[in-house]
Amino acid sequence: MALRSLTVAGLGTGDPDQLTLGVWRRLQNAARVYVRTEKHPMMHMLRDNGIEAVSFDRVYEQFDSFPEVYEAIASELIDLAKSEAGGVLYAVPGHPMVAERTVQLLRERCPQEEIALEIVGGESFLDGAFTALGFDPIEGFQLLDAASLRAYDISPQLHTLIGQVYDEFTASDVKLTLMERYPDEHPVVIGHSLGVAGEEQIVRVPLYELDRTPGWGNLSLVYVPRSDDDALRSRSFDRLHEIVAILRSPEGCPWDREQTHQSIRKNFIEELYEALEAIDDDDPAGMKEEFGDVMLQVMLHSQMEEENGAFSVYDVIQELSEKLLFRHPHVFGERGAADADEALVNWEQMKAEEKKLKGRDTDRTSVLDGIPRDLPALLKAYKLQKKASKVGFDWDALAPVLAKIEEELQEVREAAQGEDADAKADELGDLLFAVVNAARFLDVDPEEALSRTNAKFRSRFLYIEEQLRINGKSFDQTDLIEMDKWWEEAKDRSR
Repeated sequence: MALRSLTVAGLGTGDPDQLTLGVWRRLQNAARVYVRTEKHPMMHMLRDNGIEAVSFDRVYEQFDSFPEVYEAIASELIDLAKSEAGGVLYAVPGHPMVAERTVQLLRERCPQEEIALEIVGGESFLDGAFTALGFDPIEGFQLLDAASLRAYDISPQLHTLIGQVYDEFTASDVKLTLMERYPDEHPVVIGHSLGVAGEEQIVRVPLYELDRTPGWGNLSLVYVPRSDDDALRSRSFDRLHEIVAILRSPEGCPWDREQTHQSIRKNFIEELYEALEAIDDDDPAGMKEEFGDVMLQVMLHSQMEEENGAFSVYDVIQELSEKLLFRHPHVFGERGAADADEALVNWEQMKAEEKKLKGRDTDRTSVLDGIPRDLPALLKAYKLQKKASKVGFDWDALAPVLAKIEEELQEVREAAQGEDADAKADELGDLLFAVVNAARFLDVDPEEALSRTNAKFRSRFLYIEEQLRINGKSFDQTDLIEMDKWWEEAKDRSR
């Protein structure tokens, strides 16, 4: 069987003077030339020299997405390589190994089809960009695709080139993504036909005007110069890790260096409650600050373990990411979930399976195991009851739960008549526990319910204090009857 062959040649940036002699000879000697697109400056030179080329531009009209287009082109080229004697020459803009998805598909599939694939280089658009934009990539450089650009791919400390910015719509998407990392006024550079004599254009604009600038086409790109601006660096997780490491270093802060897990344990709890307060107050500015304080606690504890060689915060992030992927098979796997309840069932099943895989259930002897020891008592009671209910230790309706509350209340009344302080505490605890049970049956979080009542009490009591000030009185100049009247007024005002 004759050897099947497919040659991919790079047409360069579009400047005829930059086309390699080897590629030019291949183009001249090929029986037939196929090109991904005719929308490239070198097509004029091919036609002027009598080199006919078959374009795949028609394929772009047949599909709704670029991946489908590239798959179709690769499949057709493989079929051509199997049928055409003497092999096939496929020419692409720039260098075949730079931003050419069809070439990557051919590299994957040709060996399976027993097709000999040869790649002949040409000047890429990167060469023209380095020269025209005047930066050295060794300073730190990243090349990103506009079609799949994500904010977390962007590193402001690196020179950033974004290719495949074909039109205003793509430019608009690029602008919105860049705005997640850069301020609206940040300077960016638009390059058109870089390296092509007579056609090259370089336009500098503030980021917010990126998609308002005309001239976008197949040879357009966006360049964002590297920046050491502290404001930009401070938006990265790596910078946060660096700052915390410095604070804990010998050259850092004496206070931070002295801290241990135990010494700042209480800080963690305080910061969590402050974050909850900002959430309850629906305070976005407060949430932004308090969430940062919670993150700081995670960073400090992780840094302590990094110094001990146990793990780093990146290990924490990895374990969390893998946990989220594993416990959401209805998102990242094949299992479905029609609603939140089904999603929660999936979560619990995968959580149990995960613990078995990690051998974490081997030392547990009770279904009540796994509840954090230091949870607030109200929340702990709620979780204890939920775990017990899963194995059938539960009431089957609300009525007996309410009856239990009445029973416990009566026992509190009886204990209150005596002098036994422990009995009073025990009976009151039983009553609270029974009330938490009712909360479960009412599908109410008892901690949240009590927090709401606390907030109402505070608001109404503040109203009483306000009325005292208005009337020029102090607490020792009023009585419960008058305060109760203002309390009822506060209740009416809040309805």
